[in-house]
Amino acid sequence: MYKLLAKLNKLLLPSFTKRGLDITKAKKWQKALLAYRYFITMKSLK
Repeated sequence: MYKLLAKLNKLLLPSFTKRGLDITKAKKWQKALLAYRYFITMKSLK
């Protein structure tokens, strides 16, 4: 299930690292999205 979510995240959600987003200046919703993507990625690798 997590592998499918990780693939969907990659396709649908924006990549902030490619845009050069500075995490210290990110808005709350951007930080929440980063945390969500991190969580799903870590779960899919296990």
